[in-house]
Amino acid sequence: MEWNEKMDLIIEYVETHLQRTEEPLNPEEVAAIAECSFDFFQKVFAYMNKISFSDYVRARKLTLAGYDVKSTKMRVIDISYKYNYHSPTSFSKAFHQFHGVSPTKAREKQATLRIVPKMTFTKSITPTWRLKKQQSFRLIGVKTKISCVDHAHYKKIPEFWNECQKNGLYSTLISLDEGTPKGVFGLFGYFDEQSMDIDYFIMVESQAALSEQFCEIIIPEVTWAVFDCIGRVPESIHKGWNFLNEEWLLAYPFKHAPCPELEWYSDGNSYSENYLSQIWIPIEEEKQ
Repeated sequence: MEWNEKMDLIIEYVETHLQRTEEPLNPEEVAAIAECSFDFFQKVFAYMNKISFSDYVRARKLTLAGYDVKSTKMRVIDISYKYNYHSPTSFSKAFHQFHGVSPTKAREKQATLRIVPKMTFTKSITPTWRLKKQQSFRLIGVKTKISCVDHAHYKKIPEFWNECQKNGLYSTLISLDEGTPKGVFGLFGYFDEQSMDIDYFIMVESQAALSEQFCEIIIPEVTWAVFDCIGRVPESIHKGWNFLNEEWLLAYPFKHAPCPELEWYSDGNSYSENYLSQIWIPIEEEKQ
């Protein structure tokens, strides 16, 4: 399940507890929906929405409380307990901080209350991404060294792929692919900060015997942030990296795991507008 889908389920969970069951949120239940620790989920939520999960829940709680104050004859004490405040005093203080008026003043006709609408992610412009826990796997393939000076790697990497397709190495790798689903990995290895050179590999998941023309890399068990790039390559993968470098990585809420970053290219027509490629960023999930 992708993050946008998980977020929609969690938002529905919040609304159910605030408006129907009137029970406190259970962090363990939220973590179960998110399929990660609650602390980790809170980081993802804050990154995606520029607001903390607790602040969002508080804002929704006080928005709904505002509706009750304004449109019903419920007593303030009953509204405060409905939204799980420990006392009418703490509720009135939070209400005033959020709306700028007290609950009593809010019932006056001219009072204007603040509204934070329910979030939705189904039409979010946030690029599709998800967390993927992956067991250790073996990659075999070919290696080259590419310069990153003046972004030369944007040109050199496609040239390396073309070279491997022409000399038959690419076809050989495809025949050895045992991945599910099938696809080819582009792997970024050691980067020399002085020369600005980086090791780049074209590889497939396989347990085949290693020939002299290939090398192998064992990818450890790790959690990946996987980003889908839709469209013909290399344009789609370039756009994906631009997004990561210009937006996502700048606000990176995770610690980078000691593992190479990967590109994955699906088994299909790479010139299609619907072609799927992916960027895999290894992360360290914080433990509870």
